[in-house]
Amino acid sequence: MNLAIWAAAAYGGTATLVHLASIAIAIKRCRAPRRPVVTPANAPAISVVRPVCGLDNYVEATLRSTFHLDYPDYEVIFCAATTKDPVVPLVRSLMAEHPRVTARLLIGDERISANPKLNNCFKGWRAAAHDWIVLADSNLFMPRDYLARLVTCWRPDTGVVSAPPVGGHPVGFWAALECAFLNTFQVRWQYVADSLGLGFAQGKTLFYRRDMIEAAGGLRALGAEAAEDAATTKIVRAAGLRVRLVDAPFEQPLGHRGRKDVWDRQVRWARLRRASFGAYFMLEIGAGAALPIAALVFVAAGTDAPIAAVSATVAALWYGAEMLLAAAAGWHLPLLYPVHAALRDLLLPVLWIKGFSASGFVWRGNQMSAAESGDAETA
Repeated sequence: MNLAIWAAAAYGGTATLVHLASIAIAIKRCRAPRRPVVTPANAPAISVVRPVCGLDNYVEATLRSTFHLDYPDYEVIFCAATTKDPVVPLVRSLMAEHPRVTARLLIGDERISANPKLNNCFKGWRAAAHDWIVLADSNLFMPRDYLARLVTCWRPDTGVVSAPPVGGHPVGFWAALECAFLNTFQVRWQYVADSLGLGFAQGKTLFYRRDMIEAAGGLRALGAEAAEDAATTKIVRAAGLRVRLVDAPFEQPLGHRGRKDVWDRQVRWARLRRASFGAYFMLEIGAGAALPIAALVFVAAGTDAPIAAVSATVAALWYGAEMLLAAAAGWHLPLLYPVHAALRDLLLPVLWIKGFSASGFVWRGNQMSAAESGDAETA
C-alpha cells in the first residue's frame, strides 16, 4: 500500500471516529429532560428582551410562549423598530390577553451599530428593570422551564449562557434540509466545542449579567462584530469567563422554507463565521461526510476492495449515527433524512468557498457586510 493510500485511509478512518465521538457527546448533551427543571430558590429576577420584526412562521406560538414561563419574577420587553411593523398588533393583543405578566412594547430605532437587531434591542436593554437580562429572538419557542434552565446552567466562571436553535416543524423538502444543517450538524458541533470548554454564544438565546456587559462597554460593544453572538463570545473569553450552553437546546419552528431562503441563510452564516472565527472556519471544509467517504473510496479503489460496498457502509455508519442522535434528542427525523444529510454534506464545501467569496449578506431586508477585520459595516 503506497503512501497516498495510507494517508487517505488514516484521514477517512480518523474523520469517521471523530464523527462518531461527536455524536456520542451530542446525545449526552442534547437529550430532552425527562421532567421540567425546577427554579432554584434563590433565582434572580430576569428581564426578557425580545426584538420583533415581521411575521415569521409560527410567530404567534413563539411569542405566546413568553407569557407562559414557570418563573416567579420576570418581565418581558418587546422591541420593534416601527409602529408599522405587522407584528406590532399581535404583540399588543398578546399583552392584553396576559395582563398578569409584566410586559411592555417599546418602539424606536436607535442606531448604535450596523446590526439592526442590536439597534432594536438597545432600548429594551436600557429599560430593563433587572440585572439579569435575556436577549431572545422572536422565532424561538420557549418551554415553560426556559428561564429556570438558563439560571441553573450559570456557574461562577460563566460570562453568558446560550443555546443554539433546533429546527422543528419543517414543511417541505428544503425546510427538512435546514433541519439537517441546524440539528445534527451545527448544534452537534457547538455542543462538542462547549464540552471541550470552547463554547460559542448563539444569538437565539443570550443570558447575561448586566454588569459584565456594561464593564466591557455596554450593548454598543456587541456591535464590534457583524453578529452580536460573535462579539459576545469574544468579550466573554477576553474577560477570562466561559460561554456555556444549556443542555437540550430550544426549538425554532421553521414551517415552510424555500430553496433560496435556506441557501441564503447558510451563506450568511458561513460568511459571519469566516469573518469572526477564521481559524475555526478553516476546519469546516472537512466537517461533513463527503471528503472522508471520497478518501475511503480512493483506498478501496487502490486495494481492489468493492467500492460500492465501502461507500455504502461508511455512509450508513455516518448517517445512521446522526439518525440515532436525532431520535435520542427527539428532533425531526424524516424517512428521507439520509438524502437531506447527504445533500447537506455535498453543499458544505461549496458553502466554505462561498464564505471566502464575499463579505456581503442580507438580513431581514438589510444589506450588511462582515468586514475582514470583524467590524460590522453597512454594505
